[in-house]
Amino acid sequence: MSELLQLGSPNQRPRPPRIEELDLRFSEAAIAELEALRRHYPEEKACILPCLWIAQREYGGHLTGDAIAEVAFRLHRSYAEIEGVATFYSLYNTVHEPGRHKLELCTCLTCHVNGTWELRDYVRRKLGIGHGETTDDGVFTFEEVECLNACDRAPVVQVGDEYFGPMTEASLDELIERLRKTPESTVVQYARSVVNVHLRKEERPTSPAEA
Repeated sequence: MSELLQLGSPNQRPRPPRIEELDLRFSEAAIAELEALRRHYPEEKACILPCLWIAQREYGGHLTGDAIAEVAFRLHRSYAEIEGVATFYSLYNTVHEPGRHKLELCTCLTCHVNGTWELRDYVRRKLGIGHGETTDDGVFTFEEVECLNACDRAPVVQVGDEYFGPMTEASLDELIERLRKTPESTVVQYARSVVNVHLRKEERPTSPAEA
């Protein structure tokens, strides 16, 4: 991958990855989605954000170096450019592979005064993990996040594309036990939901697994 980051001429961006350097994982449905997205925008660069969501779904919820390289290849951009965008936004999982379910606890003012730190400590005791950590069984990742814009439900927890609150220790117990029994990754499900928002109804996959 280091070759992809060589700057070369000071007047040129690093080159896009070559196909022989990649292990491409986009499904036929994902490629069709990207083709549809291209028609939405005047240039391919504008597709970077939605294409990263496609990649996050296709790569199991984690934007690995290979996932970023595939986006760069498909959009004819440099690896460095796509990596810079992906690592700027916290909703893209670039730092570490998340668990099957990510518990995102709001820590901003309204949640703060309604007991979010007590819930944070309770998660640490119950699951044995802190901010940015994943349980040994790979089921849960816990993150402290900035405002989720759901102050009426403080303290609030986001899992996938759902908000839960006001949360207590008892309701958090119930949520955790329900998620333990949920085999589908809510991290992947969230990426799928975001991709669908970017597509017109007729452009969305018809398969129940992808819809």
